[in-house]
Parts: sequence; structure tokens; C-alpha cells
Amino acid sequence: MSIRTLAGIALAAATTATASPQAEPSAEAARRPNIVFIMADDHCMQAISCYGASAGPNVVETPGIDRIAREGMRFDRASVTNAICGPSRATILTGKHCHQHGFATNGQKFDGSQQTFPKLLQQAGYRTEVVGKWHLSSPPSGFDRSEVLVGQGDYWNPLLVLDGKRSRREGHTTDLIHQSAVERLEAFAADDDARPFLLMVHHKAPHRNWMPHPRHLDLFTDGDLPVPDSFFDAPDRRSPAGAIQTMQIDRDLAWLYDLKIDPTTLYPDEEVSRLDRWMTNELARVPQEALDAYAEAHGEENAALAAAIDAMSPRELALWKFQRYAKNYLRTAQGVDDSVGGILEALDRLDLADDTIVVYTSDQGWYLGEQGWYDKRWMYEPSFRTPLVVRWPGVVEAGSTSDALAQNLDFASTFLEAAGVAPPADLQGRSLVPVLRGESGADETLRDAAYYRYEESRGAHTVPRHEGVATREAKLIRYLDLLDDEGDAILELYRLDVDPEERDNLAGRPEHAELERSMLDRLDDLRASYQAPENVPAPTPRPGT
Repeated sequence: MSIRTLAGIALAAATTATASPQAEPSAEAARRPNIVFIMADDHCMQAISCYGASAGPNVVETPGIDRIAREGMRFDRASVTNAICGPSRATILTGKHCHQHGFATNGQKFDGSQQTFPKLLQQAGYRTEVVGKWHLSSPPSGFDRSEVLVGQGDYWNPLLVLDGKRSRREGHTTDLIHQSAVERLEAFAADDDARPFLLMVHHKAPHRNWMPHPRHLDLFTDGDLPVPDSFFDAPDRRSPAGAIQTMQIDRDLAWLYDLKIDPTTLYPDEEVSRLDRWMTNELARVPQEALDAYAEAHGEENAALAAAIDAMSPRELALWKFQRYAKNYLRTAQGVDDSVGGILEALDRLDLADDTIVVYTSDQGWYLGEQGWYDKRWMYEPSFRTPLVVRWPGVVEAGSTSDALAQNLDFASTFLEAAGVAPPADLQGRSLVPVLRGESGADETLRDAAYYRYEESRGAHTVPRHEGVATREAKLIRYLDLLDDEGDAILELYRLDVDPEERDNLAGRPEHAELERSMLDRLDDLRASYQAPENVPAPTPRPGT
């Protein structure tokens, strides 16, 4: 079905250390461009139509994000250094890997006194503001104005902190963030201050627990979404590491919290889970009109499941859960695209578009049923790769694409160079400006391999700690706590050029020994160049031991 984009209307109506920067601008940077950086939480390429929207080809449409790609550049191999919310955000701010900025897991606290690119832009004369999700435990610093969600944030009637003062706002969080972003653009346009601005717009959506605005509940109701080929793959098909996770759609999603169905109607004699108990409190804050809309949208399907569940096979139940989860994820994500389109229209209306770099990305990718999973964390492609589209009028060729191995590590250096500010030498990322300009060979010279490291094995979803290296053709993953029978680190090796879904682990096969050795050498080289710690503690018990 064709979706309705509401980007053209007011979304608010739908809801009741430091380096001294030296400005030596190039011809483009002399214009001192404004920067609007829009970031979603957990938005995967599979859910974006300019990337093919494999989650629903010809069904999922994201015209707002697509417009940036159409009028700018789409990066096809962008990735993250750590596929989890807070660490990714800290890397974006600092231009450094997690072991350097000190925020490697969501349980830590970001040191806000350290150097960040907003601080450097601020010192160079930029007005700097952030709206939306922050999720770094410490308060924002380096911003002239900040309006951020408390913690993870709620989808309805959230608590926001405006320059240190808390208040609750009524409405759907995606629309509230959008409304604030447009108001800030209007304030910039109306201000006599000629300084350029940085506006960071950080959406909560489509992060779990997927509560779309009611205007999107009629999307994707005409049939089932395609099921990924790997949906029923055994968890340990790749290696023993896969059996440790707790992120399986068939087993780990909560009935009310995730799937929007009261578990007592299915299993009246069973204890309600912690997440489902928490969701009861969450629903108490949702406006009655929205509750009624959710009940109407899901009621018939929920009743049919309750009547049939005793006779359903595990496979049938897993597919039911997938459809409910994936559709509500996509509906929730649709509000973000509405906002992107609305921000682009606001820039046009306010005569700011020609002088503004617009970036859309996500803090990482996401699993939409691949391997039978939801969530992120892994270095596998669905969560390692992230969408990235950039519009820079007069600099970026409209409709261009790049296969550069760009990472979120590179944003800080990119924004500084675009603003005519010399990136400090201690930044670990590289500027994407040559790629954006379309300079010959820039895609290949940016980097030939990307380094990844994930540390939160004891947090939610129990994904084992791992590090890895990815080139255009291959990927090697090394687990930091898991050892094989010979006492060596468990490895996974993939030929991405022939096995893009990473379903065939080549590690340990004699015929691929040369590739494995070269990738291990490359991993060790990158680890050393980024000064990452070896840090291999005692092994975690293998599954079943």
C-alpha cells in the first residue's frame, strides 16, 4: 500500500580538553554552512526506501529520507564502531573510539568535560543546539541550548530537560521533538545573528517498545511483510556465540510491552513478566484517544490469536510475533520520516536550505527478523551498517552514491572541516568532505578496513563481547571471552562479496586459512593503530557448560 506522508503539515497539531580551532576555510567552507544533523534510534537500512526497503519492498516508503538522498549523497557502506545507543552517540560527539572517550557500555557515564565537535564549533562561532534523545547519563555540554529527553524517554507525554529544567510535555515524542526542531529553525531564521548554527535533532523512534502515532496504525495492513530467508536459522549456525543471546523474536519479546497484547488473555494462569508489568504503568500515561486507536487497530488480531494459540505450532506463533513486531516497528519509524520531510520543508520555507548541510543517520542498524532476531549489538551487517544520507547544496552532486567505508567515527572531523575548523590531531575519524565533494579516489582512500568493538556482554540481550574488522570483501569477528576447544578465541569469517547475509562461517577451514590470517593481521594492526586494549579476561562459559 502507498503510505501517506504528513511532512507538509504541522506535526504538533497531530498530538495534544579542548583544542583551539583555526578557521582556514576552503572555498566551500568559507560559506560557513549551517548543519542540521538528524539521527534516529535503531533505524535500519532495511526500513528505508532509498536503500531498497527489503523489509517491505514497494510497501515501505520514506519520502523524507529519500529526498535527502535524491538531492545529495547516499552512503551504501556506512557503519558504526559499536552498535549500541550511548557509545555510538559518544563516538559521534568525540570522533573517537569507545576506549578513548570512555563510554563503551550504556551502564557508564559520559565525561562531558572532554573535547567534542559541538564545543569546537561553538568556539569557532557557531550557535549550537540539541533537541531530543541524549542518553549519555551526564548533561549535555557544548550547546547554547539543549532540550533533551530524560534517560531513554517515553513515547507519550515525555519528561524533557530544557537547559537543566525538567517539565512534562503532552503528545507523541516523535512529534514533540519535530515541533521543537522546527521552532528552533524558525528562531535561527528570525534572529539577526549572522552566525551559522548546528542543530542536532535526535529522535527516540523507532527504539523499542514501538508505539507508533495513531495516524500510522493503518499502514501495512494489506498483507504480510516478507520473512527474511534466515529467520529460522539455528542460533548457533555461525558459531557458539549465537546461542548466548537473548534477542530472539520467538522467545524473548514480551507480550504487552513489545507485541501489544495482554498476556493474561493468552496464558491466564502464568505470571506476568517484569516488562509487561512495567508496560501497564506506561499505558497509564497514554492519551485515551491513542489507547482507543491501539485497541481498534490490534483488537481483532489479538482476539484471533487468543482463540487459536493453543493449536498453533511454534513456527506459526513465531511468524505471528514477527508480523506484529515488524509492522509496529515500521509504523513507529514512519513518524521519523515525517519529521525529516517536515524539517526539509521548513528549511525551504525559511530560506535556509541552500546554506545548510542536512544529514540523516541512525545510531546503528537493527534486526528486522534476520536470524530470527530483533535488537542490535552484533558486528553482523544488519546492526553494524547504518543509513547515512547527506545533502550539501553546491558541494554534493545530487543523486550521488558512495561505497566509502564511512563510520560514525568520521562525523566530527567532517563537520569541523566543512565549517573551516582544523580537526584536532587526536580525532580518530577521518573527514568525509573529500567524498562529499566527489574527489577522484576519495571512496577508496578514506579507509580500506573498519574496526568494531562491542563490550556489553553482561547487559541486556547478553551478546558476547567481540571485536572485528570489515573490508569491502570480507569480515572477521573475534570473541574476546569465548574460547574454542584448543583455547583460542572463537572466530567468524565471511566473504561479504559472495555471502552478504553472513550465513557461512569460513573460519577454521583450511581452504580459507590465508584469508583468515590476513584478516587477523589487519585486525591486530587496526587495534594497535587505534590504541585499543587487548583486554581478554577469563573466558565466559560456553552454552550448556
